[in-house]
Amino acid sequence: MSQFTQLTAVAAPMPASNIDTDIIMPKAFLKRIDKEGLLDGLFHDVRLDKDGSERKDFVLNQEEFRRAEILVTGPNFGCGSSREHAVWGLQKRGIKCLIGSSFAGIFFDNCANNGILAIVVGPECASSLMQELSTNESKSITIDLEAQTINTPSGTVIAFDIEPSRKEKLLKGLDPVGLTLKSKDKIKRFEEKYFKQFPWLA
Repeated sequence: MSQFTQLTAVAAPMPASNIDTDIIMPKAFLKRIDKEGLLDGLFHDVRLDKDGSERKDFVLNQEEFRRAEILVTGPNFGCGSSREHAVWGLQKRGIKCLIGSSFAGIFFDNCANNGILAIVVGPECASSLMQELSTNESKSITIDLEAQTINTPSGTVIAFDIEPSRKEKLLKGLDPVGLTLKSKDKIKRFEEKYFKQFPWLA
């Protein structure tokens, strides 16, 4: 998993509430166990018309937001099913950070486990940031995970909270397996002691 330290990138506003995982990654694109085809599936039904042409009203189809690596989202983003494919699709699109007032719990954890930083800010803060992105000529935001700050297009600095364990995972690029392997010496010592005590289980 890639480390997340600092990111300066274009941010795109997605103000709608309750954007669920079926919108982010429709079930028609869940037929494989690998990540092939997920880029095509991302936001498919709201990104494209029935004839396959791009919908001009979809934010990531707009020229100023095509290179977005950050999404500023409405409340309860990622609700619905627990499909991890939604996060994988965002990764395929190059999305590295989400900022919103709330995220669905499983989706929120899936982001951290795959190297996407999901930042929770207050509703007024999220709304203000979206307004800036809509009206300011610059669409660029800087995220500093170590300092826990967001620098907005107007130069405003927003502090955010994050659980220490989540922060460490992202800074060090540790997925759940990598996090477990940090304790491999303790695990080995436990196994040796356990199998000495219960040799018939070895």
